[in-house]
Amino acid sequence: MASDHGPTDLAARYAAVTSYLFDLKVSHGINFGIDRMRAFAAALGNPESQLPLVHVAGTNGKGSVVAMLDSILRAAGWRVGMYTSPHLVMLGERVQVDRRPLSPEEIVAYVDELRGVVEQQAGAVEAEASPSFFEFMTGMALLQFCRKRCDIGLVEVGLGGRLDATNIVVPELSIITSIGMDHCEILGHSLSEVAAEKAGIIKPGVPVVIGRMPSEAEQAIRARAAERGAAVHSVREAFGEALSDYPQTNLEGDYQRWNAATATLAAQVLGPRWKLTPEKIADGLGRVDWCGRWQRMQVGGRLLILDSSHNPEGAGVLENNLARLVAETGRQPVVIAGVLGAARAQPLLEAISRHASTLHLVVPKQSRACSLDELLGLVPTAFRGKVICDTVERLFPEPAECAAGGPDDVIVVTGSIYLIGEVLARLAPPSRAPEPRLQDF
Repeated sequence: MASDHGPTDLAARYAAVTSYLFDLKVSHGINFGIDRMRAFAAALGNPESQLPLVHVAGTNGKGSVVAMLDSILRAAGWRVGMYTSPHLVMLGERVQVDRRPLSPEEIVAYVDELRGVVEQQAGAVEAEASPSFFEFMTGMALLQFCRKRCDIGLVEVGLGGRLDATNIVVPELSIITSIGMDHCEILGHSLSEVAAEKAGIIKPGVPVVIGRMPSEAEQAIRARAAERGAAVHSVREAFGEALSDYPQTNLEGDYQRWNAATATLAAQVLGPRWKLTPEKIADGLGRVDWCGRWQRMQVGGRLLILDSSHNPEGAGVLENNLARLVAETGRQPVVIAGVLGAARAQPLLEAISRHASTLHLVVPKQSRACSLDELLGLVPTAFRGKVICDTVERLFPEPAECAAGGPDDVIVVTGSIYLIGEVLARLAPPSRAPEPRLQDF
């Protein structure tokens, strides 16, 4: 994948290709439909047809389930590709093989190569029909999986399912982790409508695993599966309602045990070919690596928890975790929160207000982020703690340093996954500088 575009210095070339990708974001925005992606994949030689894939959709938990399946499959000795979004700090996190992200060198080479494909197509299609940023990254991921000779690839849906660029794949297994009310302006204003959009990933004859979800959503998914002749495997049917019967994982929280059950059931449905024995499944679930999901860190001798609870379904999970944290530590935490959209912010702030001693409101560097005024207006009037309008830069002035709270306080950072990425970048060494422009969608 030799490069013949732009400057020869890697840093300058990387800046140039990320600028190109950002321009795709600006020109296309969030642009759904799979016809463009089908044409792009065909121009790339249809890499999606060259290896087994698992396709994962859902309102919450899809990234965690992908990470769990990756860990299970690697515990059994397989070479695994992962495609997830968004990234936390570096763009290459979106495309990983055996948990090694794409390097800047690889990204430069891929962008140069794929840009050449796009330019060859340009004479035959309108500008609006050229690939979007997400489609570009999807093509990059599928090519990387093939070229690195992955045994299997795990593909996370970007948004929705039916019209998502990843829906060109015909996988060995489909997974729908959960259904909640999120992205309603795109996916629908009822659980059944949202579920129907996510059920759009179900392919004829391909089994589907479904996680715990409301009955209205489950009915919509089962109806779609019946139309497509796809067998449905339900976590509730396999594991029941008692959390004590659900698999253990090293990731904290009840919801991660629900996700672990989804990953376990998926591993079982994949079948004997993959040699995913109960021992390998337990081994994989005990060593999952997935940042920003009730992730505990020590910063300046204090406990810092990073948790990307970012929508109404996640608010209930966050409340349970905060209540457990108060019981564990004997004190209310200091919470730092930044959210995208009032519909997401309100239930999160209500949950936070019942458990926090102090609330720092921040605005993630993201075009859809709630302003400080919007966040202030959504803080419940019943909250008696201190509310501070703040910035990530002031709160995390140096690596391994947090300015919030006192020496004995526990700090929780929650809300948008983009905020978690900003904080991780501030805590990391300078060499791990974030790429905020590529986080805008």
